[in-house]
Amino acid sequence: MPLTVEEYRIGQLYMISKHSHEQSDRGEGVEVVQNEPFEDPAHGKGQCTEKRVYLNSKLPSWARAVVPKIFYVTEKAWNYYPYTITEYTCSFLPKFSIHIETKYEDNNGSNDNIFGSEAQDVDREVCFVDIAYDEVPERYYKESEDLRYFKSEKTSRGLLKEGWRDSQQPIMCSYKLVNVKFEVWGLQTRVEQFVHKVVRDVLLLGHRQAFAWVDEWIDMTLDDVREYEKQMHEQTNIKVCNDQHPTNSSSLDEIESRDKAST
Repeated sequence: MPLTVEEYRIGQLYMISKHSHEQSDRGEGVEVVQNEPFEDPAHGKGQCTEKRVYLNSKLPSWARAVVPKIFYVTEKAWNYYPYTITEYTCSFLPKFSIHIETKYEDNNGSNDNIFGSEAQDVDREVCFVDIAYDEVPERYYKESEDLRYFKSEKTSRGLLKEGWRDSQQPIMCSYKLVNVKFEVWGLQTRVEQFVHKVVRDVLLLGHRQAFAWVDEWIDMTLDDVREYEKQMHEQTNIKVCNDQHPTNSSSLDEIESRDKAST
């Protein structure tokens, strides 16, 4: 991405909050269950989050046939920026899991050994994601987020031309080590291939949006983006939770009124 690792500390939090809000509606999307500071003996201070991702309608027909109508995946994440760990599990599918390690560096993807020798010892596929020239699924395409034609007014970065990763400064790379497991005979290969494709599409869209929205967040401080994150989580939970457990939710109008009163 045409950002620095330090800049993306803010951009990542902004993008995830706004993206989750946009993708949540009618009882589906991302419910935030927990978001609080956390300290690990090895990695130091960070942020721990737990979310429920409701996505039944987004599953292919062969998957919807075997899961309940109200179906969610639990996401747990530990953000020790610039290193993060994210895990996805599902109580309905105990043999299913996704484990993602992420490291951020100020380079164009040139570090082949960023995850060390352990990652080298297992079979893996290396996939390069180009946020400007890889195609996003048609239903997610927006011209305003097409980085071939976007130029930031505040940073003057963009338009991203062919070969931009070799000439752009500043530049950073988001390295992901993704492990998917679904140990069910007859479905394992199909499910694991499907999940890898979904993960790639989500990462491509999210990182495109992080830069396409740069003028919205580049002037924010960490405190600013944490407050934005809190407000968006409340509003997103209303969009998702009203259909899941309506008796425990405030109305979106109440939250928006409270936000306006505090500004």
